[in-house]
Amino acid sequence: MSCECCSSLCSSGSTVPVPKSKAEYERLEKIRETSPPPFYVHCSTVFNSKTMEVMNNISFLIDPAIGLIVKIIQRNSNDVKNLTDNDIDLRGKFVMPGFVDAHTHIFLHSYDEADNARQKRDESFVERIIRATNHCKTALMCGYTTYRDLGSEGMQEADTNVRDAINRGITIGPRLFVATKVLASVTGIKTHTENSIGGTKIPETSEACDGEDEIRRCVRRRLGMGCDVIKFFADYRKRVMRFPPAKPHPYLSSVQFPPENPNPDVVLYTQHEMNVLVEEAKNAECPVAAHCATNRAVKMAATAGASTIEHGFWCDEETLEVVKKNDCILVPTLTIAERLFGENFPRMLTKTLKAWEMGVTQACGGDTGTFNHGENIREAELFVESGIPVADTLKSLTYNGWLACGGHRCGRQFGWLGEGTAADIVALDKSPFDDIYTLRVPSFVMKDGKMYKENGKCAVL
Repeated sequence: MSCECCSSLCSSGSTVPVPKSKAEYERLEKIRETSPPPFYVHCSTVFNSKTMEVMNNISFLIDPAIGLIVKIIQRNSNDVKNLTDNDIDLRGKFVMPGFVDAHTHIFLHSYDEADNARQKRDESFVERIIRATNHCKTALMCGYTTYRDLGSEGMQEADTNVRDAINRGITIGPRLFVATKVLASVTGIKTHTENSIGGTKIPETSEACDGEDEIRRCVRRRLGMGCDVIKFFADYRKRVMRFPPAKPHPYLSSVQFPPENPNPDVVLYTQHEMNVLVEEAKNAECPVAAHCATNRAVKMAATAGASTIEHGFWCDEETLEVVKKNDCILVPTLTIAERLFGENFPRMLTKTLKAWEMGVTQACGGDTGTFNHGENIREAELFVESGIPVADTLKSLTYNGWLACGGHRCGRQFGWLGEGTAADIVALDKSPFDDIYTLRVPSFVMKDGKMYKENGKCAVL
């Protein structure tokens, strides 16, 4: 039976779904014919990502037919009675929910290997699909059971197809929440080349829209094309061709005698346009992610009602107050910032700690893909290195990730281990409270009640 000490898991507002019709009942019964029977996962140490407490002697009953935790039992001791062959014994390990990366790009690989423009220009559609498939498997083996993928990077709506292939069991990977094309003002984030007359072609990353009518139309198109989240660029280096860059990324000028900041971020939309964009998305119960670098853009996007602020590299205290006031979630993408900003990077760690001190909700997402998939956990490490406590960091890696993906609008509950939540379970051989870097090597990974990694080894073909 459940008891008071695990009430935050049992009475979290979650309920195990009950078939609403005869057809739904028959569908579930058919699934059960080919699914393993329900089983227990027995744990001695469990991190409660809602209360940020460590709990002892918990057992989860999991129904693999629906991929959910259906019951939680508080044991009287570390002993387990009537342990069966179907049960999974994680006693002696540190158990927590599956990780959520709140800012990824499955179609990108590290810019150390090839910059953004070369990937989009030179790599075939098939190669990029295969790379994405590999990236998804790598992420899952590293404990990431959910990815929020914020832009298909020239692959149009192929991110929806990868998402659906994973959901159908054709390939393995995290649960994906995808944006398809991002929205920006005309040429707002276009990958520019000087050879425009000669016809150098790079696939479009964004869908250009300006003014109320175009913005509403483009949001509606993204929704119709299957996105889970609308992403827009509130600012970017739109005037990059004023001083053409030596490389597409980072934007370093190739011309002689450039100004100190040759390609600054500029705001791409008016406040009214941002308001319209968010309003249209929310009409369809769709969350909105806003790419922002400047304080002005952050304030405008937060005021418009964006669900999350991506990057916010230079947020000052006044800007963070606006983010908090509007209940925005900040996804600081420290991992890519660490690579881009060098000696200025400590300012971003200070900003991240300040946001935590002010009570701003933050989620871990490093802009994964601009660096290698599999190195995602660096984001959580940087949270801790900034001074944020380990418990709060683990919450940002799990429960806050669910919030960033849309919370109850996701259609599934994950990011914590409670009755009615997805059976996404990660086990570590050591406690991250003793060594945060142990998050890099999960020895056990389960997603939706299916085991993918056991004893540090892949458990599926």
